Amino acid sequence: MFTSIYSFIRPLFLFSISIMAFLTLMRSGFAIWQFDRFNDFSSIWNLFTSGLRIDLSSVGYLCAIPALLHPWMSKTRFQDYWSFALRVWFLICLMVILFFELATPAFINEYGFRPNRLFIEYLAYPDEVTKMLVNGHLVTLVVVFTLLLLPVKKLWQFSHHLVSSNENTADTKVTNRIAASIILVLVIFIAARGTVGHRPINPALVYFSTDPLINSLTLNSTYSVAYALNQFGDEKNAAKLYGKLDESQVIKLVRQETGLPFNSFNSSKFPSLAKRLPSYKGKPKNLVIILEESLGAQYVSSLGGLPLTPEIDKLNQEGWAFKRLYATGTRSVRGIEAVITGFTPTPSRAVVKLDKSQKDFFTIASLLTQNGYQSQFIYGGESHFDNMKSFFLGNGFTDIVDFDDIDNPQFVASWGASDGDLFNQADIELTKLHNEEKPYFSFIFTSSNHDPFEIPNGIVSPIQYSDEQLQQYDDKELLRHKAIQYADYALGQFIAKAKTQPYWQDTVFLVVADHDARAMGNGLVPINNFHIPGVILNSGKAPISDERVVSQIDLAPTLLSLMGIDNDSPMLGQDLTNSDASNRAMMQYAENFAYMTKDEVTILQPSKAPLNFKYDYEQNKLFPQQVNPKHSDVALAHVLWGSLAYKNYWYSLSTKQIN
Repeated sequence: MFTSIYSFIRPLFLFSISIMAFLTLMRSGFAIWQFDRFNDFSSIWNLFTSGLRIDLSSVGYLCAIPALLHPWMSKTRFQDYWSFALRVWFLICLMVILFFELATPAFINEYGFRPNRLFIEYLAYPDEVTKMLVNGHLVTLVVVFTLLLLPVKKLWQFSHHLVSSNENTADTKVTNRIAASIILVLVIFIAARGTVGHRPINPALVYFSTDPLINSLTLNSTYSVAYALNQFGDEKNAAKLYGKLDESQVIKLVRQETGLPFNSFNSSKFPSLAKRLPSYKGKPKNLVIILEESLGAQYVSSLGGLPLTPEIDKLNQEGWAFKRLYATGTRSVRGIEAVITGFTPTPSRAVVKLDKSQKDFFTIASLLTQNGYQSQFIYGGESHFDNMKSFFLGNGFTDIVDFDDIDNPQFVASWGASDGDLFNQADIELTKLHNEEKPYFSFIFTSSNHDPFEIPNGIVSPIQYSDEQLQQYDDKELLRHKAIQYADYALGQFIAKAKTQPYWQDTVFLVVADHDARAMGNGLVPINNFHIPGVILNSGKAPISDERVVSQIDLAPTLLSLMGIDNDSPMLGQDLTNSDASNRAMMQYAENFAYMTKDEVTILQPSKAPLNFKYDYEQNKLFPQQVNPKHSDVALAHVLWGSLAYKNYWYSLSTKQIN
């Protein structure tokens, strides 16, 4: 009897053991590769025990449907058809798992953890991603697909071995089929669920480290991507990740942190809507925002980084420069979200890509358009990427200028026209806007400093590196450095020319990065990799190096104040023209959220208690501190606010709805 029952179970059992052995082997390789990230032996032990639970859950899901069917399809007249179907299923599963594990090292090098939601989001733009991979990662691409295709024949033979044994066993008693079914269903259910607790296993239950990479290694990459895909439906509700706080308390705390008087909030329907009075009282000025792609402070010498940006260093001496400005995230759409809408970061996708924010969502473009401004977006690539075009046209921008509109680009890369071509077109567009004698807002987004870092030849020369630096930087990082130098050069050329043009007068310019190049490190949130340059030119103020902690969401309210725009807006950012403002920033790093005031940081993780740290700016390290409940509540209020505001349509500028 036991032999007969085992014959029904055997293919799935051997398949599961094979998958788990392979995933353990890959996890071992990654652990050896990142060995210096482990603090002690217990961390390594936790990695493998936690990883075993995730791998069991993974094979549980992969075997669920075959487990229901196999005892009733094998050893019947449909045996041949079922055996073939089972072999195909096993092969597909093996190939998918192999693909994601092979893709993992490159993803870790770029993002600091296993493939996750970013992997899925990029799939929506095959043209751009294909060009980037072919032009910048061709060797990696060839190696991955070669290693993926070479074992196909062997894996097909292996799948035959899994399903062929015991096919001719004569015992086909119904009782044995029932017994095998019960055993399979129970084992698969327990394995997939991964726990006897109230909720099934999820990444938060197996995370044990304060290092995001180590935590991600407890997963396998197939599980990581599948979990991220499953979470898309729940992404709008931060309370499911971080815990709940009474809605009235959320509103009270986020209002409090704006620094605005309580009587500024003038709408019960839109809790953050507030009256904001500008610091500048003259004729309203024009606005130009230049969003620099992937430019962290680590590459700006005036901010303590490498000497790659002499033009930005020069601008920092001429304008209102922010010494401690922090991005809200690690993607361009997150930077756009913060700079253009002033919206707080959430664990969901940026509002640029979410359904409810495609129309009547507040942006400074929509506010300025209501004030008689023309609002224009200028980009060297395809403006549909990351849903930018749709979001902008639905929320106040009246004109889009992208690759197809650029006159005779001299250098075209994977992501579009070079920054030099982009800025030449920007000069043409700004001259047109100026000649129309209407106020205007122009948003310019660069792309040359983007992997695979294609730039015109002969423009910049590499800086001189010490032998120690050359050992520290690989070839890809050196390419990034050259791209940053070129992006800085193109920016400097544009600003120099703009100063000679009529549109320079009465126009406030902001130069700011969208995010750092790569956010990596062994902290729950690598604070230093959110540090970015930002400088306001023509602010009407004397040059200054602002030492306050500043968030990207503070920039929009500050710009409107400098422009002289009296407005009602739902933004939570602070007007930095107020000397008492800011000294706080917020950062979203995958599913971790950080709220920083001066040097105190609260970090929220899914399904875990808040953690408090002191941040050492010199060492770029977080040091654990006793939990500060008040600080933790403020952090929780801000991460919950975004989900509430999005869900309840609180972030609107529709004048018909204000009262």
